[in-house]
Amino acid sequence: MRSITFHQATLEALQEEFRRDHKTVHLSTDVPAPLRQEFGAARIRATPISESSFVGAATGLAGSGFRPVVNIRMATFGFVAMDQMVNQAAKITYMFGGQARFPIVYRMSVGAGNSMAAQHSINPYPMFMNVPGLKIILPSTPYDAKGLLKTAVRDDNPVMSFEHSALVDLAGEVPEEEYLIPFGEAALRRRGSDVTVVALARMAHFAMDVAEELEKEGVSMEVIDPRTLVPLDTQAIRDSVARTGRLLVVDEACRTCGAAAEIVSRVVEDEAAFARLKARPVRVCGLDVPIPFSPPMERYAVPDRKRIAAAVRDLLKR
Repeated sequence: MRSITFHQATLEALQEEFRRDHKTVHLSTDVPAPLRQEFGAARIRATPISESSFVGAATGLAGSGFRPVVNIRMATFGFVAMDQMVNQAAKITYMFGGQARFPIVYRMSVGAGNSMAAQHSINPYPMFMNVPGLKIILPSTPYDAKGLLKTAVRDDNPVMSFEHSALVDLAGEVPEEEYLIPFGEAALRRRGSDVTVVALARMAHFAMDVAEELEKEGVSMEVIDPRTLVPLDTQAIRDSVARTGRLLVVDEACRTCGAAAEIVSRVVEDEAAFARLKARPVRVCGLDVPIPFSPPMERYAVPDRKRIAAAVRDLLKR
């Protein structure tokens, strides 16, 4: 099978969906040249640097029969369009009593690791998990990026695609034939029997590295990548914990009120999974601080392989 980058996978996804449906349109301050060249300026719109305006325009387009893909670029830029996403698009189908659908894809880059400082480095997907009406995808591989993005474009609801900036050049196998990845189906990255590690986005790769390292010590790690946060494949996580008896959740986002806390809650609230726990669940998350510009301080603020390995070793002692 051929190998392409994460960025190439997302571009292919859009090209295929734009060929499939002439009602798809693209809005962004950054115009992708391949899309503009193939589909023209009418469908691939260059917008002013005013997120509130073009994010808001997407709601009107969606309500008029179009399927807008809005590339907000850095997730921090999306904060100036919170009303348009959170108070309008997320609620409008409900407000219309289900009589109208508003298919919109919001793409945003997230994550630390590139020394872009506090206002350009963030993982805000936990904030949006608290907003009914929004679906959330968090791909970690080129294969998942393409399959999930294609599904997002076809979905009749607002979908937020959070794409880690450190994964843009990651290469991986992606089939040439068309495929879709359903929302709400986690990926079992590695089977194991001693501990379940649920790892999000870039952390899934860190967890896989740690699993290989600890295998030399006789530790068997099961690694689950949720891929989508809304809907979340709760059952897959519970089933895994029931098998291993231990749970570690790894997320680069802040610890407080984070996705990791929600995952832990869903496990311990289930009687069957809770009964099989051999130790209390553990979270390894980013610190509750703005991401520093300084590379050493930035590395300190987010999880790394060493911290994940230490948490697994400690969990196995309990």
